[in-house]
Amino acid sequence: MRVYFLSEKRGALTVGGAYFGVVDGFERSAEVDPADGLYCECAAIGYVPVRFRFDEEFLFSPPPHVKLYFSGGDVAVWLHDYVRDDPALRVLWQEHVAGSRLTLCMQGRLTLNLENETGFHLIPLPEKLEACRPFACCGGVLLEAENCFLLLSRDGEIWAQGEGKVLEKGETLKAEVRIFDSVGHTALCTWKGAELLSCTLRSSRAPTDATFALAFLESALIGADVEPYLCDALRPKAAALKGFLGDFEDVVIKDDPRLVGLVYRRRERVFEVRTFRVDVEDGKVTNITEE
Repeated sequence: MRVYFLSEKRGALTVGGAYFGVVDGFERSAEVDPADGLYCECAAIGYVPVRFRFDEEFLFSPPPHVKLYFSGGDVAVWLHDYVRDDPALRVLWQEHVAGSRLTLCMQGRLTLNLENETGFHLIPLPEKLEACRPFACCGGVLLEAENCFLLLSRDGEIWAQGEGKVLEKGETLKAEVRIFDSVGHTALCTWKGAELLSCTLRSSRAPTDATFALAFLESALIGADVEPYLCDALRPKAAALKGFLGDFEDVVIKDDPRLVGLVYRRRERVFEVRTFRVDVEDGKVTNITEE
């Protein structure tokens, strides 16, 4: 089968002991037979290598740090969530906020230790929050970095998180969250604890001819209004679109701008990419079919 290797971190890829070159967001591909049970490794500088055996068991249940995306007879192997190779414990800061003692540590991965009368809670954090600062917010704790945030209850439950700018913090949290889609959508959201009080979507640019089908299905994914994309005959069916497409979790581009891949979860860390054709006439969607 054709296998495409991609990595969150830039690293050196070896398959069956053979060096395949550097891999990152641009893939390296190879014909690999699962029956051979080849050992694979991606070594990124400063991180513990991600290692696995490419066999039938791997294709059914990949280990942590690996996600699989099946498309036709091919599979993409996404290597992510690397652990730093420095085992030393580093305390980045310790503060008292909202009646809790907070300690942010780095030991392979970023972890917040939260301690109060509810107990002692260890909360793994994404690396991008390494430079965060804590604030009292919504009766819990807000961790805010330059371009991302995470809102926690006092017993360590994650109430909200995202990449973007915090606009207001206090009894409620207001933030502009980046969606990272082709038209630059952001969501202006307000939370009170775990409750999302409001969410307003807005985009920064219009789709081009090359990204029209992609932007249309991205809008369907995030719950934006898709009627402006549809021809007159399809507009009455706009509400039924998500039911027709099913419960997809992401949208990926294809070489042909009329084709878009929708990502569906099969099981933990295993996904299927189904291809849909979007026919467009006079700047409007006229038909959607699965390839």
